[in-house]
Order: sequence, then C-alpha cells, then structure tokens
Amino acid sequence: MSDLEDKNKNRRQSAYNLTMVAVASQVGCLTLVIILGALIAGLWLDRSFQTKPLFTVLLMVASMPVTLFVMIRVVQVATNRIKPVVEKKDNENFEGGSKS
Repeated sequence: MSDLEDKNKNRRQSAYNLTMVAVASQVGCLTLVIILGALIAGLWLDRSFQTKPLFTVLLMVASMPVTLFVMIRVVQVATNRIKPVVEKKDNENFEGGSKS
C-alpha cells in the first residue's frame, strides 16, 4: 500500500506543479501583452500628435501598476480555484463519523 500512497502523492505534487506553471505562464503572457499594448499605443499617439516621447513614457509608466494589479488578480483567481485534497482516514466513513 505504501507504493500506492507514493504514487498518489507524486500525482498530487505533479498536478500542483503543473498548476503553478500554468499560473506563471498566464502572468507572463498578460504582462507582455499589457506592456506591448502600452508601447504600441504610446508610439501611435506620439506619432499622431507629434509629441515624441510624452505618450509613450506616460503609458509605459501607467502600465506598471496595471500589470501588478492584473498579476495579483490572476494569482488570486488561480489560488481560489485550487481545492485541497481531503484524505479519508481508515476509521471514518463517508459521513464523517467513526466506524463502530
């Protein structure tokens, strides 16, 4: 039975690791999208209004707190979706009482 328990622990650890990789990749992709969006919008606005670095710098600086907020929200949502595994003890039945 120890071998079965080890396999279950390895599966749980593997699932946890994959979840963390998914969260990290989501955060990384969203950060990249926000920063590139701010850069492209800033360059376009600067070209449209002939204000060379103004909008680009403003939008790049403004993208930092937006990126942090999005990062925190993604991590909060991901951690709220992770449900702990409840292990059944040998002396308990499904209703939570003990065997008698």
